[in-house]
Amino acid sequence: MTTNASPYIPNTDAERELMLAAIGVGSFDDLVHDVPAQHRFPELDLRPSLSEFELSTEIGALASRNVTPGEYACFLGAGAYRHYIPSVVKSVVARGEFLTSYTPYQPEVAQGTLQVGFEFQSMICEITGMEVANAGMYDGPTAFAEGALMACRVTRRQTIAVLDTVEIRNVSILDAYARHQGIEIVVIGHADDLPENAACLMFQSPNQFGGIEDMAALADKAHAAGALAVASVNPTSLGMFRTPGECDVDIVAAEGQALGVPLSFGGPYVGLFACKDAHKRQMPGRIIGRTTDTKGRAGYALTLQTREQHIRRERATSNICTSTALIGLLMTTYLAVIGKAGFRKVAELCYHKAHYAASEIDRLPGYSVATDGPFFHEFLVECPRPPAEINRVLLNREIIGGHDLSDRTTNGMLICVTETNTRAEIDALVSALAEIGASN
Repeated sequence: MTTNASPYIPNTDAERELMLAAIGVGSFDDLVHDVPAQHRFPELDLRPSLSEFELSTEIGALASRNVTPGEYACFLGAGAYRHYIPSVVKSVVARGEFLTSYTPYQPEVAQGTLQVGFEFQSMICEITGMEVANAGMYDGPTAFAEGALMACRVTRRQTIAVLDTVEIRNVSILDAYARHQGIEIVVIGHADDLPENAACLMFQSPNQFGGIEDMAALADKAHAAGALAVASVNPTSLGMFRTPGECDVDIVAAEGQALGVPLSFGGPYVGLFACKDAHKRQMPGRIIGRTTDTKGRAGYALTLQTREQHIRRERATSNICTSTALIGLLMTTYLAVIGKAGFRKVAELCYHKAHYAASEIDRLPGYSVATDGPFFHEFLVECPRPPAEINRVLLNREIIGGHDLSDRTTNGMLICVTETNTRAEIDALVSALAEIGASN
């Protein structure tokens, strides 16, 4: 019998014998007989092992090569944003009770996690103006895709209409979710082009060019065609703009990273998902409810679980396997700390600083702000040179430039400004762009 001496595989030889006997196999080699011999235990071309000290030193050297927001002025957004996170947020999340939390399968021993999840849902409803929210999704783009599938279930239609101002990566993830379910995706340039058989009209506000969409008008167009309105929103923008609920949107998805979650190379983040009460039975994920026990004390429980592991597979609305509880705790703590007034203040600072930057850049020869209509804290700039070239020069000046959108518009760069950007950083960016433009 093959013996594995790894300390991370604690089964004894006797236990292995019992398991092999239970499945009717004489040895481990018999178990893997169908795997070609040359692939069973191949030689691995690995470097010699390092001591813990040597490995820590090497990893530190590699990490020091990264350019990070904070050390450099950062104007890159496009879905992941640098905001100030009060230090108390990390202190709360670092408590041992929360660090061990994953998913509250056993409510009786997970009351703290469930309470946080209930408050998380309540805050999402307040921010979005919607009636029901779930306990979290993987991230914003997958939540948006789940919203489309939910609309198909509600309307019993199999066509999804997406505005062409939706971020292309969101559309790609939507395609991955829909392509094997017989659902057609139609990208349209205007709501007037909405197909008669559409299950929903999907849009993003602010959109991929930074512009604020008229969500109320889009929702009206969708409802007139018997479709649902599904919106992807930047939650920070809702600190000062009309909420999706006020605009009669049916389903709302958002990326919660901007609300207290540090930038971390794409995740883990947390998706927000909310809808009208009439559609709650078709929501993916879980809903946490509050009740009272036999002694009149507040208690929390998983009220709705539409995951395939918990109900009949054919009745499941989604196979999402986690509620990202720990990241949801970051968001919940952040919002509790800054409060309603702080939430609005962050939004206002982002708005005013972004508009100051846009006005200064728009004056530069060769540059023009190209975002149509109102915008929040991101705006499209048409540049005199390719954004990739401009960003290389900016990086040498300790500035992380904007998001390259030249694949969607000629020499387009999406610049993001948040409350963390100082006036000195904005002026340095403007000065650098002026010199780059003059040298063109």
